[in-house]
Amino acid sequence: MSGQYKVACLCEALLVSRSGYYDWKERRRHPGPRQLENIRLRERIREEFARSRQTYGSPRLSHALGCPGRRNCIARLMRLERIFARQRSKYRVATTDSRRAGPIAPNRLHNLAVRRSNQVWVSDATAVLTAQGWLYLVAVLDLSSPGA
Repeated sequence: MSGQYKVACLCEALLVSRSGYYDWKERRRHPGPRQLENIRLRERIREEFARSRQTYGSPRLSHALGCPGRRNCIARLMRLERIFARQRSKYRVATTDSRRAGPIAPNRLHNLAVRRSNQVWVSDATAVLTAQGWLYLVAVLDLSSPGA
């Protein structure tokens, strides 16, 4: 585009200085030492991230690469590469272990006829994840009540 228009007019339209434009043009042709180091570091980050099965974030990657003082630099380069560590799955509360090898207790109330209140009580417990954390809900019922 600089062949059709004067560089001075283009720089004025884009609100950049002419010296800044020519400096940018030179940097593209001959990158500086920091840019060359960032290019090498980005390649090493991609390799180590793939080796970690995409689980390492910037703290672990900086330690694995042997430069723990450059964690923020590594985090910035990871964002430029669009590399994000996989999040660990949330903890699930297990109230019972269904994989155990022991026998399952029989249901002894299957054919029981409930005739009065306070004769048979049943309960169940579960965990509910809320914004404040895990809450445990326990329900206790008298089998003689109308809703049971």
